Amino acid sequence: MPLIAINPATDAVIREYQEIPPRVAAEVVDHSHRAFLAWRQTGFEERSQVMRSAARILRERASDYARLMAEEMGKPITQGKAECEKCAWVCDYYAEHAKAFLAPETVETDASKSYVTFKPLGVVLAVMPWNFPFWQVFRFAVPALMAGNVGILKHASNVPGCALAIEDIFRQAGLPANVFRTLLIGSKQVAAIIEHPGVQAVTLTGSTPAGRAVAKKAGSVLKKTVLELGGSDPYVILSDADVEAAVGTCVASRLINSGQSCINAKRFVVVASQRERFEQLLVEQMKAVKMGDPLTPETEVGPQARSELRDELHEQVERSIDEGARCLLGGYIPDGPGSFYPPTVLTDVRKGMPAFDEELFGPVAAIIAVPDDDAAIHVANDSSFGLGAAVFTADVRRGEEIAADRLEAGCCFVNSFVKSDPRLPFGGIKESGYGRELSHFGIREFVNVKTVYIA
Repeated sequence: MPLIAINPATDAVIREYQEIPPRVAAEVVDHSHRAFLAWRQTGFEERSQVMRSAARILRERASDYARLMAEEMGKPITQGKAECEKCAWVCDYYAEHAKAFLAPETVETDASKSYVTFKPLGVVLAVMPWNFPFWQVFRFAVPALMAGNVGILKHASNVPGCALAIEDIFRQAGLPANVFRTLLIGSKQVAAIIEHPGVQAVTLTGSTPAGRAVAKKAGSVLKKTVLELGGSDPYVILSDADVEAAVGTCVASRLINSGQSCINAKRFVVVASQRERFEQLLVEQMKAVKMGDPLTPETEVGPQARSELRDELHEQVERSIDEGARCLLGGYIPDGPGSFYPPTVLTDVRKGMPAFDEELFGPVAAIIAVPDDDAAIHVANDSSFGLGAAVFTADVRRGEEIAADRLEAGCCFVNSFVKSDPRLPFGGIKESGYGRELSHFGIREFVNVKTVYIA
């Protein structure tokens, strides 16, 4: 079957790519395994040189790559340029720090010498999503490659141009042949690639159902997995919060990438005394956002990545309204071409509604009113997801205590929106997945933590 790239702003077909057959995909894995046998012998300086070159290419061609993202999945072009810069940052970060992160650790025992060393596993298969088509890939690939592994990318089927561009970046940067490869395959071929004896580990960023399927298959052949899955991040507005400052942060988080991020703010849990002012300001600021052509620099919200995803989002909004939520802004499918969906605000959201229980992957804010601060924390945690969370309060010390000890998520922020950073571990709990990316925790996910003992 062909992989068809469709511009979600115009509905026009950009290009059709031919899916490679299973035999060819298996041969790519074979080639990558052989490439690993040489790549694992390289030193950190050689690997770092490749990453610094990749960073340079990303910065030099950021406009081209941002345009590609805009055309294939609708990302506003200014956000695409920022995504390229973030990818360059992660290249530079691991080029500088990987050697120290993986340095052998001496352990005092009754041996004459004993230590722990960190050695690469081999071929790592990455099943990646379309929403951050460059960042999600570089986030996995750079630490994996710096650790001495090789990477195979199965990207989302609607961003094949991005997938091939990333392979080309690494090739131009000096990465040896077959150390990073893109497989243009559909989801039905993923199970066979996981089963291939040359693949040693799998990482997936995507939906919770996709994570379950990959974990089940990988588990059946005893291969390590890291899963970064969905999220329904709560942003808790406590009774002493600065509402004006909080709303600006909440709007920015809710609308990043046109609302299509696992760590967008999604559920706004607001103490009743703050509700009226919060709703007023949230509607005002969401309404003022410019939606339109993602290639226009002023655009803040572009189309949803695919029409069926936009339609699914709208159906979740309508079901929530049918079950008692009130729509304060948006909530309709605009006329005209493209998969656009306007910034939308729902209030009176309760448990049992899609806007509370499910991930709304688009520019829809769900307001949940609660009587007091303790109830706010309880509601924030009342979710099957646990990726990110934020708390807003004038008492920073109390906010830190809530973030560190009371909120159930992998990434908890105080008076700021949740974001990934190469210096900090990133990942979730519960149905948001397991394992960590980034920082020294991320580079150690796909290594053999090997004990060496000398009598």
